[in-house]
Amino acid sequence: MESGGNSLSSGPDGVKRKVSYFYDPEVGNYYYGQGHPMKPHRIRMTHALLAHYGLLQHMQVLKPTPARDRDLCKFHADDYVNFLRAITPETQQDQLRQLKRFNVGEDCPVFDGLYSFCQTYAGGSVAGALKLNQGGSDIAINWAGGLHHAKKCEASGFCYVNDIVLAILELLKVHERVLYVDIDIHHGDGVEEAFYTTDRVMTVSFHKFGDYFPGTGDIRDIGYGKGKYYSLNVPLDDGIDDESYQSLFKPIIGKVMEIFRPGAVILQCGADSLSGDRLGCFNLSIKGHAECLRFMRSFNVPLLLVGGGGYTIRNVARCWCYETGVALGIELDDKMPQHEYYEYFGPDYTLHVAPSNMENKNSRQLLEEIRAKLLENLSKLQHAPSVPFQERPPDTELPEADEDQNDGDKRWEPDSDVESDDDRKPLPSRVKREYIEPECKDPVSNMMAIDEPCIKVEQNDSNKPSDQHIEMNL
Repeated sequence: MESGGNSLSSGPDGVKRKVSYFYDPEVGNYYYGQGHPMKPHRIRMTHALLAHYGLLQHMQVLKPTPARDRDLCKFHADDYVNFLRAITPETQQDQLRQLKRFNVGEDCPVFDGLYSFCQTYAGGSVAGALKLNQGGSDIAINWAGGLHHAKKCEASGFCYVNDIVLAILELLKVHERVLYVDIDIHHGDGVEEAFYTTDRVMTVSFHKFGDYFPGTGDIRDIGYGKGKYYSLNVPLDDGIDDESYQSLFKPIIGKVMEIFRPGAVILQCGADSLSGDRLGCFNLSIKGHAECLRFMRSFNVPLLLVGGGGYTIRNVARCWCYETGVALGIELDDKMPQHEYYEYFGPDYTLHVAPSNMENKNSRQLLEEIRAKLLENLSKLQHAPSVPFQERPPDTELPEADEDQNDGDKRWEPDSDVESDDDRKPLPSRVKREYIEPECKDPVSNMMAIDEPCIKVEQNDSNKPSDQHIEMNL
């Protein structure tokens, strides 16, 4: 087993990395429904930009094998996975009780091919983790992944299956410690909750906090039991800009890397933290967002990049294209090449867009207080915890095939709501909304069961709703 913090064979930061890119040409065909802000079509737009910027030729392009039922059940409950596999738009009216039980219906609608979509995006993240475990890549990319809100027994916030948790479980088969960093505007609640009581996974989430979905992610939520101080939450306010964001990101992540010394890192690159996002309220530029990736890459630790939120889809494609270039060490021309989705990017047809002049509500004093508190929490950790590790579990068996870059995937249907990307009006009920206290549920409904864990229930008097966590015997 590898110890934490190993350097990669590719050498110092200036040297090119070996990058594997996972993409299924069918992913852009899935459709959440009219008016829904989550549009898998953005993954196809990103892929088209990568192709026309010439980046695909610098990566190993792979079509991931869909995750199987048993792969998904390594985290999710069997009955929840069975429900996702069976439910269809035609049968949902006969399953109203189950829909409510599993939180499927509004933010997380039933649509044609729902289960195949889950298998596709989860398969890409698990395959990326496997590629890193096998030493086949320095960086693996799955822009279709990053659906960080999904819980063990329920969908949440447009997310059905938590591909990140599944990828972390795969990485833990080889690495003693795994770091998860989340720069989506929404708190990475599903991932944090899954690993809240272990010291083998550290979760760090930078997010909008206060009257904002999902309502969790208070700075006082720090982990529990063996996991105490292994959850870091960076609560931010509206309008944060590049400079303010990096004044927190770099010192916090720098200290995390020094103390925790992970063997692998997952960076969730949710693009709803960009300026002008349809559901977001931050003011990051694409270069400012990508600076987080540039910094993570500099540590030369195996890195899995996944997508996440992002609802102004032309900017999502811009961002993930540019960040693929950063992963490869290739700077891209701001002038966008002609391609099949060129008209989405008018009138400027450039890769970068200027941030707005919105007010930054994050004062220097507030930022300094957050930074000081989190660095204080990190100082309470011992360097690189020693974790007993017996027999390595077998790798997930996911064969992969080189993706034909000239695939004949269908073009986006002309009746898709291209224009709605510009529509910044308030949306109907199918959007992430302010947090509402959930009904009391089965006390083990959100637990991750691994090797008959001992269930712990944290009594927390902070703003975070009462969640259940587990002690993982990994």
